[in-house]
Amino acid sequence: MHGPTPFSRRAFAGLTALTLLGALTACTGGDQVRVVLTEDAPASTVLPGEDPASTALALSATLFESSEVVVLATDATLADLAPLAARVGLPLLVGVGDAVTEELERLGADAILTLDGTVPEGLEGDLDVLELDLSASDVELPELRRENHPVPVLLSVDPSAPSPAQEVAHALVTAAGGTVAEMPDGDVGRSGGSIAALRETVGDDPAAGALGLGASFGAADDWVDRLQHALTTPELPGGGITALPGRRMIAAYGSPGVPSLGILGEQGLAETITRVQELTAEYDGLGEEPLVPALEIIATVADSDAGGDGDYSRELPAEPLREWVDAAGEAGVYVVLDLQPGTTDFLTQARRYEDLLTAPHVGLALDSEWRLAPGQKHLAQIGSVDAAEINEVSTWLADLTAEHGLPQKVLILHQFTHSMIRDRQDVDTSRPELAITLHADGHGVPGDKRGTYRALQRDLPEGILMAWKNFYDEDTPMFTPEETFAVEPRPWFVSYQ
Repeated sequence: MHGPTPFSRRAFAGLTALTLLGALTACTGGDQVRVVLTEDAPASTVLPGEDPASTALALSATLFESSEVVVLATDATLADLAPLAARVGLPLLVGVGDAVTEELERLGADAILTLDGTVPEGLEGDLDVLELDLSASDVELPELRRENHPVPVLLSVDPSAPSPAQEVAHALVTAAGGTVAEMPDGDVGRSGGSIAALRETVGDDPAAGALGLGASFGAADDWVDRLQHALTTPELPGGGITALPGRRMIAAYGSPGVPSLGILGEQGLAETITRVQELTAEYDGLGEEPLVPALEIIATVADSDAGGDGDYSRELPAEPLREWVDAAGEAGVYVVLDLQPGTTDFLTQARRYEDLLTAPHVGLALDSEWRLAPGQKHLAQIGSVDAAEINEVSTWLADLTAEHGLPQKVLILHQFTHSMIRDRQDVDTSRPELAITLHADGHGVPGDKRGTYRALQRDLPEGILMAWKNFYDEDTPMFTPEETFAVEPRPWFVSYQ
């Protein structure tokens, strides 16, 4: 630039696309427009994203050392000029004022590029102002002489909650040669693709190069810690570290070697895995999320015999289940261990399988139908559990997950009548380590099943997702995959019994 107060409009108004290149060359005094980007990746942080002008200033200062030409937009012209800046590879600023003037000076700009008829008033001095008429024809892009290009930077945006500054941020990062990735709900670990994009940009050190835009991505002060967690946590079947809603699961339910308890026990281990994979394939094309096969294994089986411990529950040894857990993991199949505790509390039984639950792909299900009070027996009444006991389990499971650096775990609550979970409004859904899912176990004719599903959603605590069960024998008829996914809301976990 030519001085501390440098602005005047030279005779470049009404540039057509074909004259843009020549005008830029005349302004810069060379055959190419020189753009110098920052040598190092910017420090990782979360940008507020509420104001396009301030976001543009922050990213310009972060990504560009200097530029002989700068694109200058107003609120009215931003939609047209942002894509142009991204394609050309020039910095983009929005509006006028002292901060914009200072940034133009820092960049060493000789010219600004605006749209015809939208040149901001008050820019007086000797800075060349190029007014472009985009309606003339396709833009002939100037040739840039770029240094330090590309900048290793990843901008993460939330497509479900686009921030006002998303357009300008996208343009500036693209102009700098960076990558823009969509991460729904600001969840970096939602998918394998989001983690791969992060790793490709930052390697193993997320301290630099990763920017989040908007409130969805949380506080800036723990952003790097959350990125590190995403990079170092084992991924789930289907990719990513967020169990739900990162994928939808289709499960075979039952207990090994016991055909009467569900389809899981109707064949051997290898055949069961093949069966649930084929079952999952029937849902291909019915939704947007990845589909992951799952096994819901009844680890403690409700029993009419009190047994040696008097709890009316037959606990399977953990070691034989290890073979199923390991084989499922190798095949990309998720596992849920189902508890039918009788008169024992859920936490006591869950602790029996702690070692299995430290596997990244193993979650837990609490089947309250089979939770008995002292003196009760199975099938004489429907069992029940209170929220306090559920919260004891969820706290323990969440702590276990955090302690072992595991991905989010599925915690299923089985229910088909409101009385099965007492004080349900008090169920704690605050732990991000868990994806809590309410499994609607109603069976019968379609109208009854849909009615149960709707009824269980009334006053459902925020943060609990819905799941569905199809019965081969008790449903008349059993829902097809298309009918199952047409249920509102679409279930995140579907089991077959």
